[in-house]
Amino acid sequence: MSVLVEVWGDFACFSMQFIKTERVTYDVITPSAARGLLEAIYWHPGLNWSVDRIYVLAPIRLEKQTVEDTENLESAEIKMTSIKRNEVNAKISASSVKKVMVNGEGSLYLNTAAERSQRSSLILQDVHYVLEAHFDMTSNASPGDNPGKFQDIMKRRLEKGQCYHQPYFGCREFPAHFREWEGGSIPAIPLTKDLGYMLHSMDYSDPTEIRPRFFRAQIKDGVLDLRDCEVVM
Repeated sequence: MSVLVEVWGDFACFSMQFIKTERVTYDVITPSAARGLLEAIYWHPGLNWSVDRIYVLAPIRLEKQTVEDTENLESAEIKMTSIKRNEVNAKISASSVKKVMVNGEGSLYLNTAAERSQRSSLILQDVHYVLEAHFDMTSNASPGDNPGKFQDIMKRRLEKGQCYHQPYFGCREFPAHFREWEGGSIPAIPLTKDLGYMLHSMDYSDPTEIRPRFFRAQIKDGVLDLRDCEVVM
């Protein structure tokens, strides 16, 4: 069963994996980030979310030749900005945590003051999307679970603004507001562009070697269609 969820916020950063020194965002929300938003609103072991389409409602990088209506050129400005953020260079590894748990020795202390550094980030401003998604039942569903039940729960949570944790756009300091799309046509921006390769999801089939999966992102008339897209490692 499918849902339409409207999400918006002041800032967003969907970091490119191949740029390590500074954070540089993709032009639009990634499928994995969109799925994370939905799971923040409603997650259950008996269902698995899949994002079908992403409708872009706010301007990103509009080029003159891609805008069909030239009267909209004034609003077709670059909605990006650069900021500096304090980040921590190091982190406590999972292997260290496991060693302390098993052996009862070792240290999990991290001196964040000594490891702190200031990094620049190129982020998006004034983001606004509609996520079209559906869920499939999994083998972890209980006998009393069914698609209609999950659909009703998701609808109630959207109406009441309930979530398991605050949804965010890439980084936790960029919160996302959400609600169910009220219906009618979705006013996507008049943009058609090849966005290049974008992160699709992470492959967890081998826990010792988690690998990113990518797809060729092509936005057409303001819509990023993720159905039957080719995913590569």
